[in-house]
Amino acid sequence: MKTQKTFTASISREDKWFIAQCLEVDVASQGKSEDEAVDNLREALELYFEPPRPTVMPKLRKFEVNINSDETASLSSD
Repeated sequence: MKTQKTFTASISREDKWFIAQCLEVDVASQGKSEDEAVDNLREALELYFEPPRPTVMPKLRKFEVNINSDETASLSSD
């Protein structure tokens, strides 16, 4: 039985390639456009979860980090 799950992708650009990195699972892919990178990531995740599935799923944990206000300004300008 197939189920649908929503994942989050972090997308960056390296030269001519867009890199899509899944934030919930350690899987990444690339493409010549953002859409192609995400489509390739979708396919990579489908293959990742095909049987045999990984025996150990990573545990995700959110945490907070204190950042100086001037560093925060430089992060938000990207």
